[in-house]
Amino acid sequence: LYFSAQEGILLLYHIKGLQYEVKVCADILQPISSLIFSPDYTVLLLVTDQGTVYTYKPARGGEAVKLLDTCSSCFLAADFLTPGNKYCVSVTISGEVQVWFLEDGTCLSKLNLDIEVCVT
Repeated sequence: LYFSAQEGILLLYHIKGLQYEVKVCADILQPISSLIFSPDYTVLLLVTDQGTVYTYKPARGGEAVKLLDTCSSCFLAADFLTPGNKYCVSVTISGEVQVWFLEDGTCLSKLNLDIEVCVT
């Protein structure tokens, strides 16, 4: 079970029977607003309150890698485009929808909805 703390720490709760172990996986120093696993569970997207998106690969451990950083508007949400886990889509508060190549963070496409977006 992956869990994020308000301080931007990604934690892993390894539960086995009535026993559990807590492991600190990454510390990104920004509050994490959402965690999204890729369809094959090999990559975890971490979206922060400040609009930055990180990738974390549980099998490799190590630190989370900054993939996307907001320039003019905070990312409100991000998710993987399926099938596979090579691309993700994000939406900003200002209504810009973007498709990203996860390997290097290249923006492949964008569409402006011309409306402010919110989560309900």
